[in-house]
Amino acid sequence: MLGPRALNRALLARQLLLTRDGMPALTAIEHLVAMQAQAPLAPYVGLWSRLDGFHPGELAAATEGRTVVRTSLMRSTIHLVTARDAFALRSWTQAALTGGFASSPFAKRLDGIDVEALVAFGREIVDDASLSRAALGRSLAARWPDGDQEAMAYAVTAHLPLVQVPPRGVWGRGGPVAWTSMERWLGGRTDEPPDARRWILRYLAAFGPATVADIQAWSGVFGLRRVVDALRPELVTFRDQEGRELFDVPDGPRPDSATPAPPRFLPEYDNVLLGHADRSRIIPPGRRIPLPPGNGASMGTFLVDGMYAGTWRIMRSSGRATLSIHPFEDLRPGDRAALEREGARLLAFAATGSDPDIVVETSPS
Repeated sequence: MLGPRALNRALLARQLLLTRDGMPALTAIEHLVAMQAQAPLAPYVGLWSRLDGFHPGELAAATEGRTVVRTSLMRSTIHLVTARDAFALRSWTQAALTGGFASSPFAKRLDGIDVEALVAFGREIVDDASLSRAALGRSLAARWPDGDQEAMAYAVTAHLPLVQVPPRGVWGRGGPVAWTSMERWLGGRTDEPPDARRWILRYLAAFGPATVADIQAWSGVFGLRRVVDALRPELVTFRDQEGRELFDVPDGPRPDSATPAPPRFLPEYDNVLLGHADRSRIIPPGRRIPLPPGNGASMGTFLVDGMYAGTWRIMRSSGRATLSIHPFEDLRPGDRAALEREGARLLAFAATGSDPDIVVETSPS
Protein backbone atom coordinates (compact mmCIF):
# COMPACT_ATOMS: atom_id res chain seq x y z
CA MET A 1 0.00 0.00 0.00
CA LEU A 2 1.24 3.48 -0.89
CA GLY A 3 -0.15 6.38 1.11
CA PRO A 4 -0.57 9.94 -0.17
CA ARG A 5 2.84 11.06 1.09
CA ALA A 6 4.64 8.16 -0.60
CA LEU A 7 2.76 8.93 -3.81
CA ASN A 8 3.65 12.59 -3.42
CA ARG A 9 7.37 11.88 -3.18
CA ALA A 10 7.23 9.49 -6.13
CA LEU A 11 5.48 12.15 -8.20
CA LEU A 12 7.93 14.89 -7.20
CA ALA A 13 10.92 12.70 -8.00
CA ARG A 14 9.60 11.85 -11.47
CA GLN A 15 8.62 15.45 -12.12
CA LEU A 16 12.18 16.62 -11.27
CA LEU A 17 10.81 18.63 -8.35
CA LEU A 18 12.67 16.95 -5.49
CA THR A 19 16.09 17.91 -6.84
CA ARG A 20 16.89 19.88 -9.97
CA ASP A 21 18.33 17.79 -12.78
CA GLY A 22 21.09 18.71 -15.20
CA MET A 23 19.44 17.20 -18.29
CA PRO A 24 18.88 19.34 -21.42
CA ALA A 25 15.53 21.08 -21.82
CA LEU A 26 14.41 18.86 -24.72
CA THR A 27 15.20 15.73 -22.71
CA ALA A 28 13.14 17.08 -19.82
CA ILE A 29 10.17 17.93 -22.07
CA GLU A 30 10.18 14.40 -23.44
CA HIS A 31 10.55 12.91 -19.96
CA LEU A 32 7.49 14.92 -18.84
CA VAL A 33 5.55 13.81 -21.96
CA ALA A 34 5.06 17.43 -23.08
CA MET A 35 4.37 20.48 -20.91
CA GLN A 36 1.15 22.42 -20.53
CA ALA A 37 1.55 25.64 -22.55
CA GLN A 38 -1.77 27.46 -22.74
CA ALA A 39 0.16 30.33 -21.18
CA PRO A 40 2.92 30.46 -23.82
CA LEU A 41 5.80 31.27 -21.46
CA ALA A 42 4.72 28.86 -18.71
CA PRO A 43 7.14 26.08 -19.77
CA TYR A 44 10.07 28.40 -19.12
CA VAL A 45 9.19 28.64 -15.43
CA GLY A 46 8.32 24.94 -15.37
CA LEU A 47 11.77 24.04 -16.69
CA TRP A 48 13.53 26.56 -14.44
CA SER A 49 11.93 24.85 -11.42
CA ARG A 50 13.12 21.45 -12.59
CA LEU A 51 16.51 21.92 -14.24
CA ASP A 52 19.83 23.03 -12.85
CA GLY A 53 21.24 25.93 -14.83
CA PHE A 54 18.31 26.24 -17.24
CA HIS A 55 18.55 29.33 -19.44
CA PRO A 56 15.47 30.62 -21.31
CA GLY A 57 17.51 31.04 -24.47
CA GLU A 58 17.77 27.24 -24.71
CA LEU A 59 14.02 26.84 -25.07
CA ALA A 60 13.61 29.99 -27.17
CA ALA A 61 16.17 28.65 -29.66
CA ALA A 62 14.42 25.27 -29.74
CA THR A 63 11.09 26.97 -30.43
CA GLU A 64 12.47 29.08 -33.26
CA GLY A 65 14.53 26.14 -34.53
CA ARG A 66 11.41 23.91 -34.74
CA THR A 67 12.70 21.23 -32.38
CA VAL A 68 9.74 21.95 -30.06
CA VAL A 69 6.22 23.01 -31.03
CA ARG A 70 3.03 24.16 -29.31
CA THR A 71 -0.01 22.14 -30.33
CA SER A 72 -3.29 20.73 -28.98
CA LEU A 73 -2.75 17.37 -27.29
CA MET A 74 -3.87 15.94 -23.96
CA ARG A 75 -7.27 17.08 -22.71
CA SER A 76 -7.59 19.18 -25.90
CA THR A 77 -5.24 21.78 -24.41
CA ILE A 78 -2.11 23.42 -25.78
CA HIS A 79 1.11 21.60 -24.88
CA LEU A 80 4.76 22.12 -25.69
CA VAL A 81 6.14 18.93 -27.23
CA THR A 82 9.36 18.00 -28.99
CA ALA A 83 9.36 17.50 -32.74
CA ARG A 84 10.41 13.90 -32.12
CA ASP A 85 7.21 13.23 -30.16
CA ALA A 86 4.78 15.58 -31.89
CA PHE A 87 3.40 13.39 -34.67
CA ALA A 88 3.03 10.22 -32.60
CA LEU A 89 1.50 11.93 -29.57
CA ARG A 90 -0.94 13.85 -31.74
CA SER A 91 -1.88 10.61 -33.49
CA TRP A 92 -2.77 9.01 -30.15
CA THR A 93 -4.80 11.97 -28.85
CA GLN A 94 -6.49 12.83 -32.18
CA ALA A 95 -9.62 10.74 -31.58
CA ALA A 96 -10.15 12.47 -28.23
CA LEU A 97 -9.68 15.89 -29.84
CA THR A 98 -12.17 15.06 -32.59
CA GLY A 99 -14.64 13.65 -30.08
CA GLY A 100 -14.28 16.69 -27.87
CA PHE A 101 -15.15 18.97 -30.75
CA ALA A 102 -18.17 16.85 -31.70
CA SER A 103 -19.65 17.40 -28.23
CA SER A 104 -18.77 21.12 -28.11
CA PRO A 105 -21.09 24.07 -28.81
CA PHE A 106 -19.05 24.82 -31.96
CA ALA A 107 -20.20 21.58 -33.60
CA LYS A 108 -23.84 22.60 -33.21
CA ARG A 109 -23.10 25.78 -35.15
CA LEU A 110 -22.07 23.88 -38.29
CA ASP A 111 -25.53 22.79 -39.43
CA GLY A 112 -25.58 22.11 -43.15
CA ILE A 113 -21.79 22.03 -43.53
CA ASP A 114 -19.99 18.83 -44.47
CA VAL A 115 -17.26 18.71 -41.80
CA GLU A 116 -15.12 16.35 -43.84
CA ALA A 117 -15.13 18.76 -46.79
CA LEU A 118 -14.54 21.67 -44.42
CA VAL A 119 -11.48 20.02 -42.91
CA ALA A 120 -10.12 19.09 -46.35
CA PHE A 121 -10.38 22.70 -47.50
CA GLY A 122 -8.86 23.86 -44.22
CA ARG A 123 -5.91 21.56 -44.83
CA GLU A 124 -5.20 23.31 -48.11
CA ILE A 125 -5.19 26.66 -46.32
CA VAL A 126 -2.93 25.74 -43.39
CA ASP A 127 -0.55 23.80 -45.63
CA ASP A 128 0.15 27.06 -47.40
CA ALA A 129 0.23 29.73 -44.67
CA SER A 130 0.44 30.63 -40.98
CA LEU A 131 -2.65 32.51 -39.87
CA SER A 132 -4.80 33.32 -36.87
CA ARG A 133 -7.96 31.38 -36.11
CA ALA A 134 -10.00 34.43 -37.15
CA ALA A 135 -8.14 34.66 -40.44
CA LEU A 136 -8.64 30.92 -40.95
CA GLY A 137 -12.37 31.42 -40.45
CA ARG A 138 -12.43 34.19 -43.05
CA SER A 139 -10.56 31.99 -45.51
CA LEU A 140 -13.03 29.16 -44.98
CA ALA A 141 -15.89 31.59 -45.56
CA ALA A 142 -14.71 31.91 -49.17
CA ARG A 143 -16.35 28.50 -49.74
CA TRP A 144 -19.07 28.67 -47.06
CA PRO A 145 -19.99 32.36 -46.96
CA ASP A 146 -22.96 31.81 -44.65
CA GLY A 147 -21.06 29.53 -42.28
CA ASP A 148 -20.13 30.47 -38.72
CA GLN A 149 -16.51 31.51 -39.21
CA GLU A 150 -15.48 30.86 -35.60
CA ALA A 151 -17.05 27.40 -35.50
CA MET A 152 -15.53 26.47 -38.86
CA ALA A 153 -12.07 27.53 -37.71
CA TYR A 154 -12.38 25.55 -34.48
CA ALA A 155 -13.43 22.50 -36.47
CA VAL A 156 -10.26 22.67 -38.55
CA THR A 157 -7.98 23.20 -35.53
CA ALA A 158 -9.61 20.24 -33.75
CA HIS A 159 -9.42 17.82 -36.69
CA LEU A 160 -6.01 18.71 -38.13
CA PRO A 161 -2.60 18.62 -36.41
CA LEU A 162 -1.72 22.30 -36.33
CA VAL A 163 1.05 24.13 -34.47
CA GLN A 164 1.35 27.67 -33.16
CA VAL A 165 4.38 29.28 -34.76
CA PRO A 166 6.94 31.73 -33.32
CA PRO A 167 7.30 34.37 -32.09
CA ARG A 168 4.47 32.99 -29.94
CA GLY A 169 6.14 31.23 -27.01
CA VAL A 170 9.56 32.86 -27.48
CA TRP A 171 11.10 34.34 -24.31
CA GLY A 172 11.57 38.08 -24.58
CA ARG A 173 9.55 38.41 -27.77
CA GLY A 174 6.11 36.86 -27.91
CA GLY A 175 3.39 37.45 -30.46
CA PRO A 176 -0.18 36.64 -31.49
CA VAL A 177 -1.36 33.12 -32.19
CA ALA A 178 -0.71 31.96 -35.74
CA TRP A 179 -1.48 28.40 -36.85
CA THR A 180 -0.03 26.26 -39.60
CA SER A 181 0.02 22.54 -40.28
CA MET A 182 2.38 20.34 -38.33
CA GLU A 183 3.49 18.72 -41.58
CA ARG A 184 4.39 22.09 -43.11
CA TRP A 185 6.23 23.31 -40.03
CA LEU A 186 8.14 20.17 -39.13
CA GLY A 187 8.24 18.28 -42.39
CA GLY A 188 6.85 14.76 -42.22
CA ARG A 189 3.48 13.13 -41.90
CA THR A 190 0.98 12.30 -39.17
CA ASP A 191 0.03 8.88 -40.49
CA GLU A 192 1.75 7.06 -37.61
CA PRO A 193 -0.83 4.71 -36.02
CA PRO A 194 -1.88 5.47 -32.43
CA ASP A 195 0.20 3.59 -29.87
CA ALA A 196 -1.49 3.67 -26.47
CA ARG A 197 1.07 1.33 -24.88
CA ARG A 198 3.93 3.72 -25.60
CA TRP A 199 2.26 6.73 -24.01
CA ILE A 200 0.89 4.86 -21.00
CA LEU A 201 4.41 3.68 -20.14
CA ARG A 202 5.77 7.18 -20.67
CA TYR A 203 3.03 8.61 -18.46
CA LEU A 204 3.72 6.18 -15.64
CA ALA A 205 7.45 6.99 -15.77
CA ALA A 206 6.61 10.68 -15.27
CA PHE A 207 3.46 10.57 -13.11
CA GLY A 208 3.14 7.09 -11.59
CA PRO A 209 2.17 5.07 -9.71
CA ALA A 210 -1.32 5.73 -11.06
CA THR A 211 -4.74 4.24 -11.66
CA VAL A 212 -6.36 3.74 -15.05
CA ALA A 213 -8.63 6.68 -14.18
CA ASP A 214 -5.53 8.83 -13.62
CA ILE A 215 -4.11 7.93 -17.04
CA GLN A 216 -7.41 8.77 -18.70
CA ALA A 217 -7.81 12.06 -16.81
CA TRP A 218 -4.31 13.16 -17.82
CA SER A 219 -4.63 12.21 -21.47
CA GLY A 220 -8.28 12.81 -22.20
CA VAL A 221 -8.21 9.40 -23.92
CA PHE A 222 -10.68 6.84 -22.52
CA GLY A 223 -11.21 3.12 -22.80
CA LEU A 224 -7.67 2.34 -21.63
CA ARG A 225 -8.44 -0.41 -19.11
CA ARG A 226 -7.90 -3.19 -21.67
CA VAL A 227 -4.56 -1.71 -22.77
CA VAL A 228 -3.33 -1.43 -19.19
CA ASP A 229 -4.41 -4.99 -18.46
CA ALA A 230 -2.41 -6.17 -21.47
CA LEU A 231 0.61 -4.30 -20.08
CA ARG A 232 0.47 -6.05 -16.68
CA PRO A 233 3.49 -8.34 -17.37
CA GLU A 234 5.59 -5.18 -17.85
CA LEU A 235 4.27 -3.36 -14.78
CA VAL A 236 4.26 -3.56 -11.00
CA THR A 237 1.12 -2.87 -8.97
CA PHE A 238 0.27 -1.31 -5.62
CA ARG A 239 -2.83 -0.18 -3.75
CA ASP A 240 -3.60 3.29 -2.46
CA GLN A 241 -5.23 3.94 0.90
CA GLU A 242 -8.67 3.66 -0.73
CA GLY A 243 -7.81 0.21 -2.07
CA ARG A 244 -7.54 1.31 -5.71
CA GLU A 245 -5.05 -0.51 -7.91
CA LEU A 246 -2.03 1.55 -8.92
CA PHE A 247 0.15 0.66 -11.90
CA ASP A 248 3.80 1.58 -12.32
CA VAL A 249 6.91 0.95 -14.35
CA PRO A 250 9.30 -1.32 -12.42
CA ASP A 251 12.19 1.15 -12.37
CA GLY A 252 10.15 4.23 -11.41
CA PRO A 253 11.63 6.07 -8.40
CA ARG A 254 9.62 5.68 -5.20
CA PRO A 255 11.52 7.65 -2.53
CA ASP A 256 10.94 7.20 1.17
CA SER A 257 7.95 9.26 2.29
CA ALA A 258 10.20 11.10 4.77
CA THR A 259 12.37 12.51 1.95
CA PRO A 260 12.52 16.32 2.31
CA ALA A 261 10.80 18.29 -0.46
CA PRO A 262 12.04 21.86 -1.08
CA PRO A 263 9.62 24.64 -2.03
CA ARG A 264 9.01 24.97 -5.74
CA PHE A 265 7.38 27.70 -7.82
CA LEU A 266 5.22 26.44 -10.70
CA PRO A 267 3.68 28.28 -13.67
CA GLU A 268 0.03 28.39 -14.63
CA TYR A 269 -1.49 25.03 -15.50
CA ASP A 270 1.55 22.91 -14.58
CA ASN A 271 0.74 19.28 -15.31
CA VAL A 272 2.04 18.10 -11.93
CA LEU A 273 -1.23 19.51 -10.53
CA LEU A 274 -3.40 18.29 -13.41
CA GLY A 275 -2.02 14.84 -14.18
CA HIS A 276 -4.36 12.64 -12.11
CA ALA A 277 -8.04 11.99 -11.54
CA ASP A 278 -7.33 11.79 -7.80
CA ARG A 279 -5.03 14.74 -7.08
CA SER A 280 -4.86 14.24 -3.31
CA ARG A 281 -1.19 13.24 -3.58
CA ILE A 282 -0.34 16.90 -4.24
CA ILE A 283 -3.50 18.99 -3.64
CA PRO A 284 -5.06 19.14 -0.14
CA PRO A 285 -8.81 18.43 0.07
CA GLY A 286 -11.09 21.26 -0.99
CA ARG A 287 -8.35 23.26 -2.68
CA ARG A 288 -9.06 24.20 -6.29
CA ILE A 289 -6.40 24.89 -8.90
CA PRO A 290 -6.46 28.49 -10.07
CA LEU A 291 -6.49 28.76 -13.85
CA PRO A 292 -5.81 32.46 -14.41
CA PRO A 293 -5.24 33.92 -17.86
CA GLY A 294 -1.75 35.09 -18.67
CA ASN A 295 1.28 34.65 -20.87
CA GLY A 296 3.28 32.79 -18.24
CA ALA A 297 6.34 33.75 -16.20
CA SER A 298 4.37 36.24 -14.12
CA MET A 299 2.00 34.15 -11.99
CA GLY A 300 1.45 30.61 -10.83
CA THR A 301 1.33 28.28 -7.84
CA PHE A 302 3.88 26.98 -5.37
CA LEU A 303 4.56 23.84 -3.38
CA VAL A 304 5.59 23.62 0.27
CA ASP A 305 6.61 20.20 1.58
CA GLY A 306 5.50 18.85 -1.78
CA MET A 307 1.92 20.10 -1.55
CA TYR A 308 0.05 22.86 -3.36
CA ALA A 309 0.27 25.63 -0.78
CA GLY A 310 -0.46 28.96 -2.46
CA THR A 311 -0.12 31.27 -5.43
CA TRP A 312 2.42 33.83 -6.60
CA ARG A 313 2.53 36.83 -8.91
CA ILE A 314 5.29 39.09 -10.19
CA MET A 315 4.34 42.76 -10.62
CA ARG A 316 6.58 45.32 -12.32
CA SER A 317 6.57 49.07 -11.78
CA SER A 318 9.22 51.76 -12.35
CA GLY A 319 12.03 49.27 -12.81
CA ARG A 320 11.07 47.31 -9.69
CA ALA A 321 9.81 43.73 -9.70
CA THR A 322 7.80 42.55 -6.71
CA LEU A 323 7.11 38.88 -6.08
CA SER A 324 3.89 38.62 -4.12
CA ILE A 325 3.46 35.25 -2.39
CA HIS A 326 -0.01 34.24 -1.19
CA PRO A 327 0.02 31.15 1.08
CA PHE A 328 -3.24 29.38 1.89
CA GLU A 329 -2.12 28.71 5.46
CA ASP A 330 0.38 30.20 7.88
CA LEU A 331 3.91 29.15 6.95
CA ARG A 332 6.31 27.68 9.46
CA PRO A 333 9.38 29.91 9.90
CA GLY A 334 11.68 27.43 8.17
CA ASP A 335 9.27 26.99 5.23
CA ARG A 336 8.87 30.74 4.88
CA ALA A 337 12.61 31.33 4.80
CA ALA A 338 13.12 28.57 2.23
CA LEU A 339 10.27 29.91 0.12
CA GLU A 340 11.74 33.41 0.16
CA ARG A 341 15.13 32.08 -0.91
CA GLU A 342 13.52 30.20 -3.78
CA GLY A 343 11.50 33.32 -4.60
CA ALA A 344 14.68 35.36 -4.89
CA ARG A 345 15.95 32.83 -7.42
CA LEU A 346 12.66 33.09 -9.34
CA LEU A 347 12.96 36.88 -9.52
CA ALA A 348 16.55 36.61 -10.72
CA PHE A 349 15.29 34.33 -13.50
CA ALA A 350 12.03 36.00 -14.51
CA ALA A 351 12.81 39.66 -13.79
CA THR A 352 16.48 39.93 -14.72
CA GLY A 353 17.90 43.43 -14.37
CA SER A 354 15.14 44.81 -12.15
CA ASP A 355 15.31 45.89 -8.53
CA PRO A 356 13.63 42.88 -6.90
CA ASP A 357 11.40 42.71 -3.85
CA ILE A 358 9.55 39.84 -2.15
CA VAL A 359 6.31 40.23 -0.22
CA VAL A 360 4.78 37.31 1.68
CA GLU A 361 1.21 37.82 2.83
CA THR A 362 1.10 37.67 6.63
CA SER A 363 -2.57 36.66 6.55
CA PRO A 364 -3.13 33.54 4.44
CA SER A 365 -5.76 33.77 1.70
